[in-house]
Amino acid sequence: MKTSSFSYDLPEESIAQQPSPKRGGSRLMVVNRDNRQIIHSRIDQLSTYLESGTVMVLNKTRVINARIYGTSVDSGARVEFLLLSELQPGLWRTLAAKARKQLPGKCFKFPAGIKAQIVAESDLETEQQSDRSGFPADEGFRYLRFTPPIDIDYLETHGHVPLPPYIRRKDTQLDSERYQTVYAEDPGSAAAPTAGLHLTRELLEGLGQNGVIPVKLTLHVGAGTFLPIRAEKIEEHKMHEESYHIPPETAELINSAMKEGRAILAVGTTVVRALESAYDPDRPGVAAGSRRTSLFIYPGYHFKVVSQLLTNFHTPRSSLLVLVSAFAGRERIWEAYESAVREGYRFFSYGDAMLIR
Repeated sequence: MKTSSFSYDLPEESIAQQPSPKRGGSRLMVVNRDNRQIIHSRIDQLSTYLESGTVMVLNKTRVINARIYGTSVDSGARVEFLLLSELQPGLWRTLAAKARKQLPGKCFKFPAGIKAQIVAESDLETEQQSDRSGFPADEGFRYLRFTPPIDIDYLETHGHVPLPPYIRRKDTQLDSERYQTVYAEDPGSAAAPTAGLHLTRELLEGLGQNGVIPVKLTLHVGAGTFLPIRAEKIEEHKMHEESYHIPPETAELINSAMKEGRAILAVGTTVVRALESAYDPDRPGVAAGSRRTSLFIYPGYHFKVVSQLLTNFHTPRSSLLVLVSAFAGRERIWEAYESAVREGYRFFSYGDAMLIR
């Protein structure tokens, strides 16, 4: 299956550069997988399309201010790093700008007297082999050791909201609020689980009153989610690992719904990957606990847990677009995207929402 078959042209004006004026003000496209019906609605009407007893699964990861700028000790050049995960105190896996110039041994100065040095992968001493593998240097991955170690409080002061590159502006105070779900709890993501950005506390409360059961898990969003597919064939793409945690009470409610034939609504592709990764055929059902996943879902995949999906409109050649195509069928997704362009929907992280059922 060629990766190029998941590419499409999009007018520049369709890419949302700002969040909607009010959270909960997004448009909602409802796509019916059975009859290909497309309904144009609003996110505040979401309850209209969900049955009582539906289990709605939310990703409660919290985005950290993962974009940070250092000054090269050698050249004085300002260099951007995106912090992906902390492997041990002070040692971070990062994506570096102009990565070919950022070689092991190179040193940087950061605000508040912090220093850092690029460490070669071969010199890493980490407890898990998975921390050291699957992140090729030619894709821009670098390991950065900070002295003294930095923490979330440091990033809150000196880091920046990690807006994606297609948002062509600097982050602002508004992004600190709007590039975060209202139910975010666990710090650790380098990008937002964007489907959840549409939901307000009032909307969630109303869904609960209509019999929708909200449950939470955590998947920290990293390179596995947002890196584009570079392989020519879909089957050759390798997902980078991301960590997730499913609490026992979440697994119990999901498994009860599965046994009773009630819908499992995943809010976002990260939730889909966590739930499908946690499926235990021996139960059958979802296993609670903390794990890592490199699951890549593409057409032909058989979904075991998720029956409905709330998501955004995704970038071309992305694993997210491939996942929703696996869920709804590529032809249906292409029809929906063409309709979205015609109808003036807003695309990508700050764009509008799609409910696939």
